[in-house]
Amino acid sequence: MTFTARVKEEVLTSTTADKYQLAAMMKLSGSLGLTSQGLRLTLTTEQAKIARHLYEMIEQFYAIQPEIRYHTRSNLKKNRVYQVVLETGVEAILADLQLADSFFGFETGVSSTILTNDGAGQSYLRGAFLATGSLTDPETGKYQLEIFSVYQDHAEDLASLLQKFMLDAKIINHKNGTMTYLQKAEDIMDFLLVIGAVDAKDRFEEVKVYRETRNDLNRANNAETANIARTITASMKTINNISKIIERVGLDSLPLDLQEVAQKRIQHPDYSIQELADSLETPLTKSGVNHRLRRLNKFAEDLH
Repeated sequence: MTFTARVKEEVLTSTTADKYQLAAMMKLSGSLGLTSQGLRLTLTTEQAKIARHLYEMIEQFYAIQPEIRYHTRSNLKKNRVYQVVLETGVEAILADLQLADSFFGFETGVSSTILTNDGAGQSYLRGAFLATGSLTDPETGKYQLEIFSVYQDHAEDLASLLQKFMLDAKIINHKNGTMTYLQKAEDIMDFLLVIGAVDAKDRFEEVKVYRETRNDLNRANNAETANIARTITASMKTINNISKIIERVGLDSLPLDLQEVAQKRIQHPDYSIQELADSLETPLTKSGVNHRLRRLNKFAEDLH
């Protein structure tokens, strides 16, 4: 089961449906057609549980039993598609849910009641996510939550509704419609709380923290490895210069303070500067040891 499917399943089982939720699902997953008896409303989904949920809401709120149909798409995935079809009372339902326009179609935006009422807004967002929402699995390391709308003004209203809940929503146009989306992990977790998916929010946060901790450890390990490599490279350069001094003029030609550092460096090629500083008879600071090593290297470079 995908992460999106798990979120939707939690929403279905842990929250109470209302007409605002139904309005969003009808707006985003519905299409209208004309028959000899009047308007036909077809609600389409790829999830059997959502089809059942739509059926139960229509039956509960309007005492009408729609028909459930399904077919299998002839693509590589061969997804089963469910349709909840309503052929009676469509005009009355659309009017009651404030979805109908004056031309027997859908109002394309979100009603002002939903935009100004927090409780109604939460329910509407819950229904919108159930209808066309998707959420990238946080295990992938990419954070993205999307809700697809056929109508651009609906996508813009959705973004405004999300922004009312302090979520940084944006929209982007696609070939067949417009996407309202969130990209920040914190916004996505807050959205999951808004729609009542508390367990999904906790799981999302757990994965996010684990990934960030692992990345921090990797960065620390990489930095430590790089530091070790730099230490070894610098140490080998100094040891080569000390060997040159020994061969050319002998260590006795060096001042006593440089002789001590030279001997310690040859004895402990893997020591860091700090370890080298601590090992001296009279411990020095790191900058003091660095100064002596630079003098050693300069002495060797000046030999002909």
